[in-house]
Amino acid sequence: MRRPWTNALRWTAALAAAGALMTGCGPGPTGSGGERAAGGDAAASLPPVAPVAAADTVTDVHGVKVAPRQKPRRVVCLVALCDDMLAELGMEPVATNSALLAHPKFLGKDRAGRVPVVPGGFLSPEVEAILSHKPDLVIGLKDTHGKLAPALAGATTFWPVQPGTWQDSVRYLRDLAALTGRGDRAVAAETRFRQKLAAARAARSDRTALIVFGSDENFGVATPGNDVAAGLFPEFADYPWKSRGVEGTYSLEEILAKDVDVLFVETISFGAPGQKLSEKMAKNPLWARIPAVRNGKVVEVDPEVWAKGRGTRSLGIVLDEATAALR
Repeated sequence: MRRPWTNALRWTAALAAAGALMTGCGPGPTGSGGERAAGGDAAASLPPVAPVAAADTVTDVHGVKVAPRQKPRRVVCLVALCDDMLAELGMEPVATNSALLAHPKFLGKDRAGRVPVVPGGFLSPEVEAILSHKPDLVIGLKDTHGKLAPALAGATTFWPVQPGTWQDSVRYLRDLAALTGRGDRAVAAETRFRQKLAAARAARSDRTALIVFGSDENFGVATPGNDVAAGLFPEFADYPWKSRGVEGTYSLEEILAKDVDVLFVETISFGAPGQKLSEKMAKNPLWARIPAVRNGKVVEVDPEVWAKGRGTRSLGIVLDEATAALR
């Protein structure tokens, strides 16, 4: 077996694999379900989400001050969290680096396919192409796109985000809602997400879960602290996987020892879609001995949502799919 992926490699590979895009800010889909999540008293007893007031300037969860010259209407997304937030606010980016919006609970393939793609890929988006869309605001991942800040200065406002938890994602959504004057939509999105999370907590499973990711026989384990979606899992399932830093991960032997009941697999494809990671891993005899594999509880999930989305709509989809599989 090849050496497992590190979590640091996942951040680069999962996000660099992104592809299709979108256009002009304007009314968008209300999307992944305004319906009340099931969950009985746990969801019903949630305190109301605090309102979001409009603001010209915000200071985000990591202390970054964001002060666009005007209310943002034309937003370029260099990270999928941006696409997720805009969708929740009823907006579309004028250009993006993500394929997230092609998901049916966002824009769908046809509509997302009409959104311009920023050339250069996730790792090296072209500044001239970004500015050609005349953005009021550009949102990118701090660790990857922070280097673009000097080139964008003076022409637009750049907002470097770096979510580590779902709480960070909610805070970013509220800040963007304040800047765009769409506080009511942010409150509705946060409420939907919190109801889903409360329902998942109320129906907590005693099964052991695991999220693995990779592009071939190489694989990594998604852990809280390094992965926003994985950070949700200890809330509603047995998820015994801890971060081992950027250089550490788990071997297949260690995974086998944990008696995993439900296995979620993110196949990271580069270019044309290939064989699923779960199909490739099936060649390893240790893989077949994992209880989840033996019992047909291996679930291939959409990495655009699970690995890259990291916003309230994506995380709501993760909760729906994960809790259904863990029943």
